[in-house]
Amino acid sequence: MPQPHQAEPTEHATDHAVDHGAEHGEGGFDAGEVIIGHVTNSSPDHPILHLPAVFGIDFSISKHVFMLLLVATAVFLLITTTVRRYLQQERLVPDGFMNALEFIVEFIRDSIVLPNVGAKYVRTWAPLILTFFCFILSANVIGLIPIFEVLGLIDHTVLHTGEHSLVKNIVHGGTTATANFNVTAALATITFFAIIIAGTLAHGFIQHWKNLVPHGLAWPVYILLIPIEIMGMFVKPFALTMRLAANMTGGHIAIFAILSFVFLFAQAFGSNLAGIGVGLFVSVPLAVGINGLEIIVVLVQAYVFTLLSAVFIGMAINVHH
Repeated sequence: MPQPHQAEPTEHATDHAVDHGAEHGEGGFDAGEVIIGHVTNSSPDHPILHLPAVFGIDFSISKHVFMLLLVATAVFLLITTTVRRYLQQERLVPDGFMNALEFIVEFIRDSIVLPNVGAKYVRTWAPLILTFFCFILSANVIGLIPIFEVLGLIDHTVLHTGEHSLVKNIVHGGTTATANFNVTAALATITFFAIIIAGTLAHGFIQHWKNLVPHGLAWPVYILLIPIEIMGMFVKPFALTMRLAANMTGGHIAIFAILSFVFLFAQAFGSNLAGIGVGLFVSVPLAVGINGLEIIVVLVQAYVFTLLSAVFIGMAINVHH
């Protein structure tokens, strides 16, 4: 995915921008560039780990790829370890994190999957929907933790690593895996093929495609209806892709835009006190409020993606409903 020029999303970057503005008057702190540097994927100029290209495809590890691997590994190890410890107990009585995990499993199975796909296929599709929910929720929550901002601050104040060091490469770009449209598109693609597989298992391959349009209509209607239904097949995963990524990106953009007031006012009035005052009484309270809203958003977006995936799969299975 093409990326714009990256600004260092650290205290060093913003300090440098303000200093540059004080020296030259114009072209100082660029809020747009800093925000884009935070929410976009690492550009080819700042990969965390360089890897050789295969068939012309660059497999270097960018920060969003790193976050994707981090979330997947964390979810796998946490759930696997918890379940294995639970199964090794003499009395299968859940406690601690296993209680929460059991609640999530039962909620997804009984409240989302069962009403949509039916009792016959609930065990078939509950694992996929549950995986969606756990992965998306974990990615959203980890994206709220300022991992790379703290790392950048430590590097700026303590480590003082070189411009092209591993730490400097890590602090470029965004931090939320599900804010990357490539990630959400991959999840939506899984849903797309799951819909086709679900319809095929329930009705057979040929009948599944016949079920796309109602039966018994006049043949001229199908000339218009068939293209619309085919288009609808691709609109569903596209909607899933855009909804999740846009909501996760929008919150981060709002927070960084509000925090940028500190540097913009300091630059406009030529005084750090002006920036500090705006930060204390405007930027920080608003940013805290939006962060609180983001906590709700991360849960809602995980729920909505899994719910719509279950609905779309259920529509392929229960055609006449």
